[in-house]
Amino acid sequence: MQLRFDAIDGHLAKTLAPLYVITSDEHLLALEAADKIRRVAKAQGFFEREILSVERSFKWGALLAANQSQSLFGDKKLIDLRIPTGKPGKDGGQALQDYVGNLSPDNLTLITLPKLDWATQKAAWVTSLQQAAVYIDIPLVERPQLPNWINQRLGLQQQSADRQSLDFIADRVEGNLLAAHQEIQKLALLHPAGKLSFEQIHDAVLNVARYDVFKLNEAMLSGDVARLSRMLNGLKGEGEALPLVLWAMAEEIRTLLKLKSGMAQGRPLSALLKEYRIWGPREKLMDPALRRVSLQTLQTALQEASQVDKMVKGLRAKAFAGDAWDALLQLGLRVARAS
Repeated sequence: MQLRFDAIDGHLAKTLAPLYVITSDEHLLALEAADKIRRVAKAQGFFEREILSVERSFKWGALLAANQSQSLFGDKKLIDLRIPTGKPGKDGGQALQDYVGNLSPDNLTLITLPKLDWATQKAAWVTSLQQAAVYIDIPLVERPQLPNWINQRLGLQQQSADRQSLDFIADRVEGNLLAAHQEIQKLALLHPAGKLSFEQIHDAVLNVARYDVFKLNEAMLSGDVARLSRMLNGLKGEGEALPLVLWAMAEEIRTLLKLKSGMAQGRPLSALLKEYRIWGPREKLMDPALRRVSLQTLQTALQEASQVDKMVKGLRAKAFAGDAWDALLQLGLRVARAS
């Protein structure tokens, strides 16, 4: 059974299934979903909780043992299985298939996974989980959706804001849902219920931006020059390591160049995206970016990235004036402004 995040409360008010699976890269929402299930389970007598984390040394026999063993106090038990990599391996995949076929009526099992890639989603163990469990696949809250998400969360604490204020918060947190959640909670502590003014939000949120270096590429791919400039200034202000920022940008340029070269040889973009394992939100940005940017522009950009690398290492680079951060901005703008 597939279940949306916003339908969890309604589902739990009616029933509690023996098996739940949560898969998402949106860590805040995944944690909230798991907490809802754990809370209801405890209220219904699942007082003992056994946490199993699948790491390199994990023995899958521990899952079978947890399912067969009785609670020390005769209580019903919650088995909390966490697979951080989303890759249980051959033995783990078989163990999961065996497990869902022999669920104990005395236990409730909660399995948490990251967002699974397209190849993993086709695995037999995933199919088994989807058929046996209440399967909660929580998508990312993308940047265009973030203002509405913030507005909904403000509504839960009887507060509201106009679109300008919502966009301001979204710009400052740059797609980091946990950071947005923290700012929303802060507004609840600082101000009473009702509509918040832009000044109230501005003063509360100012100087707390969290910039994600890997979101920088979204701005570059989408041609959002203002966001690209704002993010680079934010990363600089927060003391982010220059080599990491350059690496992220250069890798994206290198990927674009591979895709563009493949297309120039007559290969379909869909096949190239699959070959280079590009999917999800990033996949959607690739086609318009490749239409906008030329092969020559990408080749030049990659050469310039090499020059910026010399600047970062303290070597002379004639291609750019100013410091390395200015050079990074020029590099990003070459791709973002291409037409």
